[in-house]
Amino acid sequence: MIYQTTIGNLTYRFADLKTLLAKAGPARSGDSLAGLAADSYEERMAAKIALADVPLKRFLDEALIPYEADEITRLIIDSHDAAAFAPISHLTVGDFRDWLLLDSTDSATLAATARGITPEMAAAVSKLMRNQDLILAAKKCRVITRFRNTIGLPGHLSVRLQPNHPTDDVRGIAASMLDGLLYGSGDAVVGINPASDSQATLMQLWQMMDELRQRFEIPLQSCVLTHVTSQIQAIEAGAPIDLVFQSIAGTQKTNESFGIDLALLREAHEAALSLKRGTLGDNVMYFETGQGSALSAGGHHGVDQQTCEARAYAVAREFRPLLTNTVVGFIGPEYLYDGKQIIRAGLEDHFCAKLLGVPMGCDVCYTNHAEADQDDMDNLLTLLGAAGITFIMGIPGADDIMLNYQSTSFHDALYLRSTLGLKRAPEFDAWLAKMAITDPSGQLRQIGRGHALLRAGDR
Repeated sequence: MIYQTTIGNLTYRFADLKTLLAKAGPARSGDSLAGLAADSYEERMAAKIALADVPLKRFLDEALIPYEADEITRLIIDSHDAAAFAPISHLTVGDFRDWLLLDSTDSATLAATARGITPEMAAAVSKLMRNQDLILAAKKCRVITRFRNTIGLPGHLSVRLQPNHPTDDVRGIAASMLDGLLYGSGDAVVGINPASDSQATLMQLWQMMDELRQRFEIPLQSCVLTHVTSQIQAIEAGAPIDLVFQSIAGTQKTNESFGIDLALLREAHEAALSLKRGTLGDNVMYFETGQGSALSAGGHHGVDQQTCEARAYAVAREFRPLLTNTVVGFIGPEYLYDGKQIIRAGLEDHFCAKLLGVPMGCDVCYTNHAEADQDDMDNLLTLLGAAGITFIMGIPGADDIMLNYQSTSFHDALYLRSTLGLKRAPEFDAWLAKMAITDPSGQLRQIGRGHALLRAGDR
């Protein structure tokens, strides 16, 4: 089907829905690299006008990637909830934007509709929205998950404590963990990106984190971000694994480049559930995503990078994760060139995921060869805080010494919580008070060398 619109004396035609979506998206380097972006501001605006008139039902009839060729397309179509979709089924994409911004479209309404919205619908409407629209609509979405604490409550912000080390030195990682805990970080997850894929090394990391958790009765969950097959093997070997991690993408071909498919993720999900380690809930998965991964892997099928990213959230939604994280600026300037593009992508990702019912955090980050700096990250951090982001990263000094990129620090989390009045996960907050890390008002105390956590670090 050809989509078209006329502006003045010019008629713009778009060959199919995926072309229309790509041309309507905000300018970004990845889509230009793929040859998908609009050739001019005029063409981009024409595409937006044409997209606004597309009925939402059209996304159920015209697959961007053929049903027969892609298991993510099959997942999206086969799992679509027609009853949840019914209240909005008469809307166009433009009407959908207006509906999302109505005061009467509240959190309960959005939650009831989430399973009826496809990733392509979410991506489409985001292309018509200003940044403030993305913030306002996302803030109304409530996605609450539980394992050993409760994440995603309104007015709360959690932090993934990321204590990476370039040689996986257990004492170095433990020191960063203790540092983060004393700053009130770690309620989302303590997640280590290992430098090694040695099973013996990975086992040490899982055991160290679990011993520390048990010793001090900390209501948190831990994770080692290695390949899912290594985690399945470790579960079989008796490793104390809380969350199973995997990077995911929005096309079958890209996931194959990661060495995964939906069947493998189901196996991992079942293995994690079998351990029954959660005390409050059974959300046992942790996923990471990022715009540009499909293009980087040659698996985008001519679909723009933001729509590919939104399709990854269908994969996440299928497995009821505790956490999903867009590592927004990590992939580099070839895909998101500068601070403006990174900021926009972070807001898009958060909005689309929350609209689909996925618990979404963001690694507010950039690489040193991008046209971005820490002020850009402060802006995105603040905007995401206003939008109700589920969690952010907590990294010593905001500088990851293993992955070599710039992210957010324990102090950045303190800033955001203080400025916007955001709380930690309630069970974790109670533990901080019990350990005299915070005072009755929730503020951090001055900690001396005699504190129990520091004595543990000395050993």
